[in-house]
Formats: sequence, C-alpha cells, structure tokens
Amino acid sequence: MTSDAFDAWKQWHEERVESVSAPYGPLSLTGTHWLEDYPDGRLPGIPGTWRIDGDAVLLTVDEAGGLTLDGRPVSGETRLTADEGPLALGERQVVVLVREGVWGVRDFDPASEARRAFRGIEATPYDPRWSVPGRFTPYDEDRTVRVPNADGRERGLGLDGELAFTLDGRDHTLQVTVEADGSLWAVFGDATNGASSFRFRFLRPAAPDAEGRTTVDFNRALLPPCAFADHFICPFPPPGNTLDAAVEAGERNLL
Repeated sequence: MTSDAFDAWKQWHEERVESVSAPYGPLSLTGTHWLEDYPDGRLPGIPGTWRIDGDAVLLTVDEAGGLTLDGRPVSGETRLTADEGPLALGERQVVVLVREGVWGVRDFDPASEARRAFRGIEATPYDPRWSVPGRFTPYDEDRTVRVPNADGRERGLGLDGELAFTLDGRDHTLQVTVEADGSLWAVFGDATNGASSFRFRFLRPAAPDAEGRTTVDFNRALLPPCAFADHFICPFPPPGNTLDAAVEAGERNLL
C-alpha cells in the first residue's frame, strides 16, 4: 500500500464525515412529507398550506408564518419548484422535491437529535486489494427497473450500463447509472450485509475514460443517506447488484 493512496483515502474519509455532519447534511433531515398524504395541505411543524399546482407547489401562508425565501418573508401565495432555493424557518431549511411526479417537502433541522448524537462513521482502513480496475459498457438504450425504496414504496431506477471488475480472481458486474458529470453510481449489496454494515451501500466510481476504464474502489463504499436519517428514500439494489463476495471495505456503521 502506498502512503499516497492511504493519505488520499484518509482525506476523503475526513471530508465525508464533515459533509455528513454539516448543518444541513443528511443527519439534519427530520421529515419528508409527501403532499398526497396531506389532503388538507397542512404539513407537520411547517407553516402554511401546501398544494400541487401543475409543475410546482403553491404555498399559501400569512405574514406570521415565519418562513423566508432569500432573506425575505414569505406571505400570501408563493409558487415553488423543485429547483427553488431552500426556505428558511428560523435555523431550519424547508426544501421542495419531486419524485416521479409525486411532490414533497423536506425539513432540515441543524438541531436534530441524530446530528447531536453523531460521533463519526466507522470505516474499514484503506486496503489496496479493494481497489481494482473496472470497465464500463453502456447499454444500447437506457433502462429503468422498479426497485423497492427505503420508505417502503417502489420507484424506477435508471440504469445506463454495466461495470465489470475482478475481485480475488472472481469476475463481477454491477448495473450502474451515469451521473451528470460522467461519474458512475451503483447501489449494491454484498455478503457482509446484515452483519456489520448497512443492508446496502452506494459506490461512486470516477467517470470512465474513452475506453470505458475506471477504478472500482470499495474502500470508498458509502453508507446511503437513509443510514443517517429515516426520512430519505434510498433505492435498494437492482437485480444482479448483490455480490456474493464479502466486501469488507468502506463505510460500515454510524458512531
């Protein structure tokens, strides 16, 4: 193991802990409220009336509501899209989201119990055997598979190709998504699930080169957001993405 590789992993891990524990990081999410579950438009602990308005959400609130947008008090009717900047409610942030046409509102609170209790992320120390060459092969056309999500609902997961690699002399493949920046994203399980690690994890290899080559580094396997807060809707691994190998690397548990 080179010291450069270990130092790079150590810096990655420290930055990851800092990001997770940030004031509006995943530990601060205290609620995801789907508007279809609140026909009266009243959300728990959030002022105003929230209703779907075509391709946006219409918020109606009086001046005493306490919500602000870009530093200005929100009053009357305000139309919000999923790309809108967060609303502020004191130190909290309120964010509109949409998934497969279903609108929701997320509530981030820096004073959340989970953030106060957080002491770090248990991660297996860097081991070069878990960092191997990989080759990405795109599908002829994009695919979408229906998979369960952590909130108990089933949603579509877009898949763009396969990532092939070899671990301990055995060949494996993962179905992956290509992100906007060209990097890859995989949801995977392995034989350690249910033991010391969360039941599934994420992997984010760098963008492949022109020949499809990239590095598959399980030292940087990530706990999904739903490991930090129950209000995330993380997808479970698609068919074929549960490896029969025990990947004893990467993030394991919250501390």
